Amino acid sequence: MSVSYRKIKKFLSFYRPYKLLFTVVILCAAIKALISLALPLCIRYITGDVLVSGSVDTVHLIFRTAGIMFVLIIIQTVCGIFMDYKGHAMGAMMERDMREELFRHCQRLHVNFFDREKTGVLMSRITNDLLDLSEVCHHGPENLFIYLSTYIGAFVILLRINVNLTLVVFAFLPVLVLYTVFVHGKLRRVYKENREKIANLNARLEDTLAGIRVVKSFANEEFEDEKFQKANETFYLGRKHVYRHEAFYYSAMEYFFTPLIIAGAVAAGGFLITRSALSVPDLIVFLLYITYITRPIVGIAQVFGMYQNGFSGFNRFMEIMDIKGEIKKQKENKKNNSKANQKRGCLEFVNVSFKYGEELENVLDNISLKINPGESVALVGSSGAGKTTLCSLVPRFYELTSGNILFDGIDIREIDLAVLRQSIGIVAQDVYLFDGTVIENIRYGNLDASEEEIIKAAKLANAYDFIMNLPKNFETEIGQRGIRLSGGQRQRISIARIFLKNPPVLILDEATSALDNENEKIIHESIDKFLKDRTVLLISHRLSTIKKAKKIFSLSEKGFKETSFYEENNLM
Repeated sequence: MSVSYRKIKKFLSFYRPYKLLFTVVILCAAIKALISLALPLCIRYITGDVLVSGSVDTVHLIFRTAGIMFVLIIIQTVCGIFMDYKGHAMGAMMERDMREELFRHCQRLHVNFFDREKTGVLMSRITNDLLDLSEVCHHGPENLFIYLSTYIGAFVILLRINVNLTLVVFAFLPVLVLYTVFVHGKLRRVYKENREKIANLNARLEDTLAGIRVVKSFANEEFEDEKFQKANETFYLGRKHVYRHEAFYYSAMEYFFTPLIIAGAVAAGGFLITRSALSVPDLIVFLLYITYITRPIVGIAQVFGMYQNGFSGFNRFMEIMDIKGEIKKQKENKKNNSKANQKRGCLEFVNVSFKYGEELENVLDNISLKINPGESVALVGSSGAGKTTLCSLVPRFYELTSGNILFDGIDIREIDLAVLRQSIGIVAQDVYLFDGTVIENIRYGNLDASEEEIIKAAKLANAYDFIMNLPKNFETEIGQRGIRLSGGQRQRISIARIFLKNPPVLILDEATSALDNENEKIIHESIDKFLKDRTVLLISHRLSTIKKAKKIFSLSEKGFKETSFYEENNLM
């Protein structure tokens, strides 16, 4: 797993807003570590000093030491509770910040990124990949500090008790460390593979549920069951692989190495006692401290495993964050943005060419077209000719391969994206409505719109009457993608949304092709109200739509040319 300085710096930057809380958590960790080291010394004091001395104050000293131990345990408990609660809260806040930053960045990526990536995989990266990072943010620094300080402290104390016995114990440690390094090399790989399998499972699930109507229409539930079962089985096998490696490591540490070291210490300590080089109380305390040597090694290995698991998710987080987002404007040009805000709506395509990838052929080749303010132009041609692609270049969903598109005489690449896109309205065949109410979906066209403006837009879109017949009128929940509405109703809400946006340029991309004649007539009535004094780019195979255009252009493999309604009528 590649963790560069830049990635570490980025990760550490998420601690910045919580540095005070982080400092207090580490302070609590230090207190907890010191107390855990002090408690065995209290036991040694009672068994080795108080009881052996036979002092008249023996009982008093025992109870006083026990009282001190009780107070230390209370302090340790309070520190532990604070660390667990506030530390986890800090980790959750950092996870929240990362998720918000990733979501904001995803929204600013080019459309072609979403053309390539599966929605389920992206959902997994935004949600699952960051889950373990919460534990890393909290437990990572805290546990590492506790384990290292405990390890060093125990080592110093053991040396003061008996140097020879300490050397016997530490003779086992190189084997322990080598085993840890070996196993965690394997764990790093299986953690990464497991992340990918989770993402693939989510992608399969999202794909099936999103297309559930298609699944049911073909009665292919069993086929989808089999596909999901395979993906789920692959995920299960991945988890099983992780658990197998973890079991071999942690079980070996707990049930083999630790007891082996204790047995070695007992044998060596017993030998030293027979030679009067060690006392029994010292051996008892020594055995207590052995866990302070082995446990930190296991703990540090767990921390590194946690970092490996968490950073495999953070690496995937950075993979997306490293993708360049849309260039809002090539250079700061307030004059251009101010001019674009005047919204006359003149569009001009100058020698425009476009292809989806370096290795692919041009979809559009050397197209020139001018649409004056308030003029309607229709694009016709066979499916796949590039009509929708040409329209997608206007709001810069894709970047030109060559040529220029001018908006009111300004290259669109010199206009702020928000300014450009606020000037363009798109009504497509595939209407997307968000899960929520009718009023929320119409207001999406202008988030600052008043209720009166929304009602007016609904009336202009011929949507008001059917909305008032819904169970809760404008407050009716319409379901994901507007599933509780008919196709014509969804289209009218999308048009109301455009009315509310009120852009000078309108793109109609097969807006009525999926509707019946009655709904098409209603939609056309709505659109006709909107076309006046607007620049309109029409894409349609229907003559009823094409005839609204002042000019008609044909796009095909043979090229781009102006045609007429009569020519298209004869062709159709």
